[in-house]
Amino acid sequence: MSKPRVLYWFRTDLRLHDSPALKAALDLQPEVLYPIWCWDPHYVYHARVGNNRWQFLIDCMNDVSRSITNLNPNSKLFVLREPAVTLLSKLFTAWRITHIVFEKDTDAYARERDKQVVESARKAGVEVIVKSGRTLWDSDDIVKAHNGKPTMSISQLQSAGSKVGDIALPIEPPKSIPNPGDTNLDIKQERPSSEPDINEQYRDADEGSYSFGIAGPNGDYSVPTLKELGLKAATTPHRGGESVVLGKLHIILADEDYTGTFEKPKTSPAAFEPQATCLTSPYLHFGALSCRYFYHRIEEIVERRRKAKRPVSEPPTSLTGQLLFRDMYFAAQAALGYSFGQTYNNDHCRFIPWHLPSRIDVSTKLITGDYEVDDEVKQREFIRWREGKTGFPWIDAIMRQLKYEGWIHHLARHAVACFLTRGGCYISWERGAEVFEEWLIDHEAACNIGNWQWLSCTAFYSQFYRCYSPIAFGRKWDDNGDFIRKYVPELKDMPKKYIYEPHKAPVQDQKKAGVLIKGDGEEEERDGTRVYPKPMFDFPTQREICIQGMKAAYHVGLRGKSPQVLDGTWKRLFDDHAEGPTEGGLGGPGGMMSFDNVDGIEIRHRAPATPKRGVKREASDASPSKSAHTRVRGQSTLDGAFRKKKP
Repeated sequence: MSKPRVLYWFRTDLRLHDSPALKAALDLQPEVLYPIWCWDPHYVYHARVGNNRWQFLIDCMNDVSRSITNLNPNSKLFVLREPAVTLLSKLFTAWRITHIVFEKDTDAYARERDKQVVESARKAGVEVIVKSGRTLWDSDDIVKAHNGKPTMSISQLQSAGSKVGDIALPIEPPKSIPNPGDTNLDIKQERPSSEPDINEQYRDADEGSYSFGIAGPNGDYSVPTLKELGLKAATTPHRGGESVVLGKLHIILADEDYTGTFEKPKTSPAAFEPQATCLTSPYLHFGALSCRYFYHRIEEIVERRRKAKRPVSEPPTSLTGQLLFRDMYFAAQAALGYSFGQTYNNDHCRFIPWHLPSRIDVSTKLITGDYEVDDEVKQREFIRWREGKTGFPWIDAIMRQLKYEGWIHHLARHAVACFLTRGGCYISWERGAEVFEEWLIDHEAACNIGNWQWLSCTAFYSQFYRCYSPIAFGRKWDDNGDFIRKYVPELKDMPKKYIYEPHKAPVQDQKKAGVLIKGDGEEEERDGTRVYPKPMFDFPTQREICIQGMKAAYHVGLRGKSPQVLDGTWKRLFDDHAEGPTEGGLGGPGGMMSFDNVDGIEIRHRAPATPKRGVKREASDASPSKSAHTRVRGQSTLDGAFRKKKP
């Protein structure tokens, strides 16, 4: 009987250490093993991916390719430039494949893709082997142990995990890799459509990664470059790769006091060069670092310290606690699918009538990636927040670091997320999640969505009255404002007294610091002097408006799957003057102003009207139609939709 001919399909597991799927492939003792990567146009064109994350991915791919070649000079990571759903069925025949092996991915898009691949393998008579390795426990097993429900707290995750069993010990990396077979291909490439290309804003030239056939420009299945993608050079200082992170981890773990007593809330969001945390999250996202390997290495140190009666930190603030949070979000997403990434049709997410609400496709019950502009002032606030021009230096420094480096400390994420949502602007968390999806090198759909829901107090957390001050919180960590001076260089010479509130500096102090405090961020320079904007609102006033708005929304008590949220009658439960687009008697689904901008089949049968609380007059059913801010269709808060279906 002939030996297996195996495709090993790399995805979010760009490593050789602790890879259950790779071990399963090698345990087949294959005649040939093809380590492949399918270059997916979904990410190239249709998902929000900035050039910094592309560079980090390319680093990780090149690194694992070199590691494979070190084990077998005849092998490497073979990058095939066609989507898996059209390519793999052709490879099964061309390379006479008997088995395909890959690591499980529970992201909503990945489930759709993998379902099609498994079906094509079944039709071709190819055996499919899928192993969990992206999380501490298999997320589907956690959901099953939690009675099919999403895990909404660490205690729920730990309870479900105790039923699933111990976290598996890490697997040693392989000492050898079989040869690949003949890599010649005489098959036609199915070139994907580039429309819509939502990453066009980052391109200096035309995207060309599919222009030279399946094997690439040199016919050698090489890893694409930023130049091929037409992308501008990355600005992040962070480099990807398994060898990079294992080297970093060796240094981190050698400091047992730091590792054993690490408490995330006690690390500084203002630290840079180096940062205060391990910065392992992007490596975990791309699978360059195994979360199980990381977990058990930490536990070894903690256990030694316990036996020696030395201080240790405990979950959820410890390093292992951070990995538990990650698993919690993954299991929540695994349970809810696409609806996890939105408020609409999500029964675990509180409904808040945020400004700039997402547009809805009622035929799929999914957000479209577009949003309504219910208030032009809020639209300007959102743009100023995104670009780091709010007039609050602490917020602006964080947002500029994010855009330039692709990474910010978790407490910095808390500060800017609270500021955009319940602690300042009262703008939908979905808008913020989209910006993070675009700019973070460590963007993990499940974690990004979960954290934004947490910080906006729509899920996981409910203490909405605890707001981060954009002045006092930063000053607590960095009284001199060094972080601001680094990332908002126009303020680098501002006196310490005014570094967090430069608009209060007398004109003579502004002139001495070489900056004018004026305007709304549109003007960057005047007569050779740098300009920094005034605050876009009075923070104490806005904080109180937000708190009252949250109180009202919590009192109404709707969820994303409440009938009133689905059919637009939610407005009748809010006072006309409540915060958000609440004016009128009838709105649109999911917080929209009306049904005017709804996609899909309009819902014509709606629930009977419910009188507004505290409103004596008869409210009109006519809601004022506001402009829709039209973004590219197909964007979503998740890592994008593959074939969006009803959940």
